[in-house]
Amino acid sequence: MFKHLKSDIPASIVVFFVALPLCLGIALASGAPLFSGLIAGIIGGIVVGALSGSKIGVSGPAAGLAAIVLTAIGTLGGYQNFLVAVVLGGIIQILFGVLKAGVIGYYFPSSVIKGMLTGIGIIIILKQIPHFFGYDAEPEGADSFLEPTGENTFSAIYHIFDNLILGSMIIGIVGLLVIIVWDNVLAKKAKFFQVVQGPLVAVVLGILFYAFTQDSDTFSIAKSHLVSVPVPDDLNSFIGQFSFPNFSAITNPQIWVTGFTIALVASLETLLCVEATDKLDPHKNVTPTNRELLAQGTGNILSGLIGGLPITQVIVRSSANIQSGGRTKLSAIVHGFLLLFSVILIPTLLNKIPLSVLAAILFIVGYKLAKPALFKKMYDLGWKQSVPFFVTVVGIVFTDLLVGIGLGLAVGIIVILLKSYQNSHFLHIEDKSNGTPRIKMTLAEEVTFFNKGAILKELHSLPENTYLELNVLNTRYLDNDIIEILEDFRFKAKERNIDIKLISKRGVVENPESFVEFFDKKPKSDLSLS
Repeated sequence: MFKHLKSDIPASIVVFFVALPLCLGIALASGAPLFSGLIAGIIGGIVVGALSGSKIGVSGPAAGLAAIVLTAIGTLGGYQNFLVAVVLGGIIQILFGVLKAGVIGYYFPSSVIKGMLTGIGIIIILKQIPHFFGYDAEPEGADSFLEPTGENTFSAIYHIFDNLILGSMIIGIVGLLVIIVWDNVLAKKAKFFQVVQGPLVAVVLGILFYAFTQDSDTFSIAKSHLVSVPVPDDLNSFIGQFSFPNFSAITNPQIWVTGFTIALVASLETLLCVEATDKLDPHKNVTPTNRELLAQGTGNILSGLIGGLPITQVIVRSSANIQSGGRTKLSAIVHGFLLLFSVILIPTLLNKIPLSVLAAILFIVGYKLAKPALFKKMYDLGWKQSVPFFVTVVGIVFTDLLVGIGLGLAVGIIVILLKSYQNSHFLHIEDKSNGTPRIKMTLAEEVTFFNKGAILKELHSLPENTYLELNVLNTRYLDNDIIEILEDFRFKAKERNIDIKLISKRGVVENPESFVEFFDKKPKSDLSLS
């Protein structure tokens, strides 16, 4: 875990600055105490980060649960009663993990996962545009099209110039330029610029700008446009910020219903995020999903016991971690400690950070998730991949995360059912051990994303120093998801000293340089790709 300190520490600082306003904003949107969001962020980083099998995933409070929390606090009779439901939700998540429910994550097609990442990237950009210009009516971290203020994502952007704060806009632009130049120019010049991240410099400049313009009538930034961390007067007032569950309300059936709802939604969001972060991970690590549910459940139990919001693995913080070069779970853990130490030691300093600077950081995160080139790439893959992708993106932008994913998944299933059928005998493994173990894997005539969980499991269970014979002679339909799994496995096979022999109608290839290019060049009579 300490092997990549030079990468993990700078990444953890960036994730900290991304997580701080999101923790506070989600708590505000949930109708919960602001400190509850920080508690969830701290536990998500330290506890869940330590227990999780994910190397690059980051957990904390999620915007997707804000509406559930807001409603539940009112219907259950107060925040302390709601905390009982959070604890129950954590226990149910642990039960999900014990029952191996994590396999559900493998049944989301790649096109929907990519659509989710792209949709979130677009939402981040659209939602941060008002904050960038000083219009901070909506809390940070919200992802729904319809806003609590009565506006929607686009009407809020339309009304920016009626609510523009000149100082916020100026330092937002300066911060954005600093990050772009730092990442694309300076980082290539010297190692110093790789260790010290551009977002940290942008935040420091934001604090200095606020400090030097406080007395200016033109450029000053009001406190309502700054980070707002609770500042305790002494130790007792700090401890007083914690809330504890009222277990006498556990006999209320609605608390059990809410607990199960939290467990179900939080688990689904976590599994989707796990699938997405593994796909973004340049090192192609595979996260054990059942262990992730156990880690998330433990985190939610602890969070509920001391007054925190429900926790999930979250894509915005996870993608920021990946983009900043995070390599191990240490970056997630350190980000949790940074949250803890900062709210104890320097809350007053944190409250001098303009929200527009943090919006600039999130702009970069959003752009890297929704690069324009990805749209063309998905379109070129054909309608079976592009239609679920675009439906997911549009659904997320105009509704919210879970509805958008649901729409994309529904379309993806319809596409698969129209063009493919599930073959229960999609692979066969034959051990021909004689010295070096030789494993024969034969893919069936039709292989779809329904099969990727089992194929992924078989490939990653292969021992080191083996010889894999992959036979696709009879395969007429091979889903793009499976090709991506094979491509990711090719990367890991080199590290595990596994030789691959690919047998197809086109011939025999030893250790293919790229499965993607190989299958893309095959004639339609041999192999039809999705």
